[in-house]
Amino acid sequence: MSKKILFILVAFMGIATSVKAQRYCYVDTQYILDNIPEYATAQLEIDRLSVEWQNQVEAEFTKVTRRQKEYQAEAILLPEEIKKQREKEIANAEAKAKALQKKYFGIGGELFSKRQELIQPIQDRIFKAIQEVASEKKYAFVFDKSNQSNLLFADPKYNISDLVLRKMGINIKKK
Repeated sequence: MSKKILFILVAFMGIATSVKAQRYCYVDTQYILDNIPEYATAQLEIDRLSVEWQNQVEAEFTKVTRRQKEYQAEAILLPEEIKKQREKEIANAEAKAKALQKKYFGIGGELFSKRQELIQPIQDRIFKAIQEVASEKKYAFVFDKSNQSNLLFADPKYNISDLVLRKMGINIKKK
């Protein structure tokens, strides 16, 4: 029995020593992104396209609404055959508007693709720089402090965000 306790004690000491030797730090990816000029340019382009596409979608839905109101105003006077034709036209126009909305804003839509095209290379550069800094400084873990993080407290002395920016060739002037 005492051999078992001694083994557990030695194992625990070994684990405690290896945990103590691990180094960790954190980055704030939102801070990093906010300090990359290409990100601001990419975000402006995405916002511009989003507004342009949203206006197109809204224009299509406005046409549908107008056609529905016109139909309701004259439906009493129309023969059944023309009513069905108009209802079909309105349904087709609504389907067209929904298809346009999905094309631009749906899963895998043009907004998603544009975001991937413009933002993904920047995110890849950040990730590579984080890996390089972590490797050079021998950090075992790098946490992200940005939006919706589970990191409840972080001592600023472990923040390597500025090192990552410098690794990417971006110099930050402290305020």
